[in-house]
Order: sequence, then C-alpha cells, then structure tokens
Amino acid sequence: MINDILSETQHKMKSSLSVYEEDLLGMRGNRASTALVDRLMVEYYGQETELRQLANISTPEAQQILIRPYDKGAVKAIEKAIQTANIGVNPNVDSDVIRLNMPPLTRERRQELVKFLHKRMEDARIAIRNIRRGANDDLRDFEREKMISEDEMKQGQEQVQKLTDEYIEKIDEMGKDKEQEILEV
Repeated sequence: MINDILSETQHKMKSSLSVYEEDLLGMRGNRASTALVDRLMVEYYGQETELRQLANISTPEAQQILIRPYDKGAVKAIEKAIQTANIGVNPNVDSDVIRLNMPPLTRERRQELVKFLHKRMEDARIAIRNIRRGANDDLRDFEREKMISEDEMKQGQEQVQKLTDEYIEKIDEMGKDKEQEILEV
C-alpha cells in the first residue's frame, strides 16, 4: 500500500517536473530555440492547431528560427499567430518560409525573464509540495483506517519527504542553469 502511494507520488512529481522543463524550453535564452514557437496555437481552417503540426521548425543560425509550413496556405495564419503571441520577434515572410530573427536581449529584458523564471520555479515547487501533501493525507487516512501502523505511516512520510527534496533540488538546478543561460551575454 505504501509502495503504491510512493510510486503514484513519484509519477505525479515526474509529470510536474516535465511540465516545468517544457516551460523552461519555451523561455528565451541567448540562443534561438524552436521551443519558443513550437507549441504556438495557429488558427488553421477554423481549428486551433499547434505550430509544430503545421510546419517544420529549425534553427539554421544561433539567432534565427526558420519555419517551413507543410501547406503554403498556412503562411499567413502562422504569421498572424506569431504576431499575436507577442514573443518579441516580428516574423519575416519570404515566399513560403517564415524567418524569426532574434534580437539580442537587453539588460531589462534579461531581468524580466529572470523574474519570470523565479516565479515559474516557485510555481513548480508549490506543485511538488501539493503532491507531497496529498500523499501524506493518503498515508494518514490509511493509518486512521488501521490499514497501516503509525510507524509505517511515519516511514512513508519520510520517504515522501525524500522524494519531495529530490524533485525540488532538480527544479532548483534546472532553474539555475536557465538563469545562467539568460544572463549570459
């Protein structure tokens, strides 16, 4: 029973961590990253569709993202979605491809990104702590219903805390790496 709670807790924490990781990929650092636009929603024939399903996205140069739509008719819709997303880059349409030339980050923009990063890190930590609280509640319920002993509950809570510490440490490490990338000139 305790192992079930622990494995479910670990699964939820892994999911939270991967969501956080995707968020970090979408944050702009010094280099152009396809993650900045690949999840952008584009209205394509009346349907909201992710850009990565409509086009090949690559980074031919460190400061450029190249978008090649599979359907040439989608170019205007993709251009509009990029402008609406307000990611700080104007799309350059060149017949059937779209180029995003990333301007160098200003000091103010870097500081804004770091503030946003810290908020995201705290949100991820809170998500992990909420998962911990849920697991501890389950352990207490099992103990109240006499399905496990008090000692087993305490051992389970210690293991849940170890998992929590491990995942919060991963969040902090990933955040520090991203902060260095953002601040690197």
